[in-house]
Amino acid sequence: MYTRRGDKGETSLFGSKRVSKDSPRIEAYGAIDELNSCIGVAISFSTSESLSTPLKRVQKLLFVAGADLATELAARGEGEKVPRIGGEDTRWLERESDELTTKLPPLRNFILPGGGQSAATLQLARSVCRRAERRIVAVGRVEAINPELLPFVNRLSTYLFNLARYSNFAEGRREEVWKKMD
Repeated sequence: MYTRRGDKGETSLFGSKRVSKDSPRIEAYGAIDELNSCIGVAISFSTSESLSTPLKRVQKLLFVAGADLATELAARGEGEKVPRIGGEDTRWLERESDELTTKLPPLRNFILPGGGQSAATLQLARSVCRRAERRIVAVGRVEAINPELLPFVNRLSTYLFNLARYSNFAEGRREEVWKKMD
């Protein structure tokens, strides 16, 4: 399907306002979309429902985050129809991350991203999540955004890190410790 409305480098926010496709807001929800795709790849590599089930919930929350970013806070009326990321979403991530941490050996060193396919992809998703966080900060400097977005994305990167570690742990893969090069 195509509409041709974006052929001149602009797109519509929710509520029909047109903006440039390279605006900070579009960059932010584009990074969220990219993150969601990375998580989809991680799910495709996972053989465990204990990984894929919460990741599917994360994917749904990322659709909410994308819609949240695509809707200006000032767009009342239209914006009130759009679901927003809330504190309960961040608290869920915190609980999930805390639970994973109790199952893992303590982390005493930096580790290199990698291991199994699922874990390596989750580490990639974590780094894309950090980029999304930076893009959301950039939007927040020039426009009003939902104040719950940054804590949510920040906790999500921690959760993805812990989930990658757990994936390797569950598969019996050793974490490779980073060592200073001589």
